[in-house]
Amino acid sequence: MKLIYAFAIALVALVAVTGFVSADRLPQEVPENQIFTIDTLAEGTGAYTGESEMQWTLDSQNMDRSRRVLNDAAGGALAATTVANILALSPAASAAWIANPALALTEMRADGVTVVTQGAAPFNIDVLDVPDYLLNTLVDPTNLPGVTYGDIITLFDAVANRYVNADWTDSGAIHDTMLNPTEEIMILTWTDTLRSNGGKLSLNENIDFDSQNKGKGLNNLEVEKVLTYASTEGAHLVGAEEWTLDVAGSWENTEDSIRCVFAQASSDFFPAFCNVVKAKSELVNINSAQVSTKGSVRSVAATGDIPAALNYQIAVTPDSNSGSGFADGTVKTLFAGSIMEGRDNHLIPSATNNWKDSASVTGGIKNFQKSINYESGFTI
Repeated sequence: MKLIYAFAIALVALVAVTGFVSADRLPQEVPENQIFTIDTLAEGTGAYTGESEMQWTLDSQNMDRSRRVLNDAAGGALAATTVANILALSPAASAAWIANPALALTEMRADGVTVVTQGAAPFNIDVLDVPDYLLNTLVDPTNLPGVTYGDIITLFDAVANRYVNADWTDSGAIHDTMLNPTEEIMILTWTDTLRSNGGKLSLNENIDFDSQNKGKGLNNLEVEKVLTYASTEGAHLVGAEEWTLDVAGSWENTEDSIRCVFAQASSDFFPAFCNVVKAKSELVNINSAQVSTKGSVRSVAATGDIPAALNYQIAVTPDSNSGSGFADGTVKTLFAGSIMEGRDNHLIPSATNNWKDSASVTGGIKNFQKSINYESGFTI
């Protein structure tokens, strides 16, 4: 058998540029969190099957909303605000909108404003709920020139006791439509499989998970595994481990996302982004080897100045009891990423970055090591 002496060490790091061209912003923890630990110790001769997987999705946003609700206790002495009252805020309001106030309702709802009405035109308004990021935005420069959503809220507040101020903060929920401003979503997928049809196996695996907010240097999921395998009677060992971190977010004001008072922001916004990173290793027809792997992910944080992180390491060396001085089999690794970043509060990419690193070694392996490290955030 031809012996292949393989030694490969790779350190790949993506470092975000100071500023806001590359800046993952992680979602925040939910009120109820989980911690679990799984420890596996196996040693013996014979067939082995082990499978572990985790799929974790977390969505959060910090969207302040101005909400006004009709005060039924005020009685009928004070008339409810109508869509016609809103149109009257602009002397140059479109004749088409004045004739058909439902057009204004359609426009406001398309902008993400919640409007609950009763009756026909001019439509008495029971509830008005406006995202605060729209307060300085014109409702429609053409059909309602000069009127912002903030002006409409002021109109509702002008009549004392008629509407109740019910301002609130929307913390976000998982959905499959376009992300809202201030919103982030994280999808973490981890899978690990290990199988043999015989042979001698010694395995020690530790899985630690914590769903709470993490700071720099800490992780939500950590997995460490050490195994030694020796074939008997033609048996083989196969296995694969894969980590995928998918984080995306729309724009958000920096003042709402940075805790450190010394942080210097070059923009008023954290920009929109959509970043996916993957790390994978495969063991194919291993006859003899000692394998150690270690992976970790940080995917949840309290503030936007904590970077996302994915780290993975694998080392393959000979089984010290084999006497040959070589591990025998095939080992493959993959590291890939797809990055899209915006600027300010624009929803158009200003930077894209795609990369892929793969390696494969087959035969007599003296030493094979791979180290993969990824971080992306406002500060690294």
